[in-house]
Amino acid sequence: MENTNPRTRREAAVLVFVVFLLGALVGGVGNHLWGQRVWGGRQEVARHPGQPWRARIVNDFTRELQLTPDQQGKIGDIIDNTRVQVRALYQPLDAQHEQIRQQARARIRAVLTPEQLPKFDAFMQRIDQQRKKDQAQH
Repeated sequence: MENTNPRTRREAAVLVFVVFLLGALVGGVGNHLWGQRVWGGRQEVARHPGQPWRARIVNDFTRELQLTPDQQGKIGDIIDNTRVQVRALYQPLDAQHEQIRQQARARIRAVLTPEQLPKFDAFMQRIDQQRKKDQAQH
């Protein structure tokens, strides 16, 4: 027999909502705690943006491997050289990447209304500024 009592249906809906809310809360707290435990070391690097990238890596190696000062210098040089090589590898793609980005923006602009276009342009300008800032830090 089907129960169509409005009060019962309301109580069931509230119960489902409470269970969903508790699940989201427990999931969020669990994810935070798991992240602190498992990814805590990687988050430490992100928390110290003032320390140069190369120095962080050399410090991590030194801490883990007890490097001598001579080894620290050599590994630092290897890191610098590798970074130059990787930049050289990706540099030809930068122009293509920018062209694809601009084409995508043009296609997005074609979808937007005239009222949305200035907001879109301002939003893209903020994103471009943040990208330049991020690139300058790296």
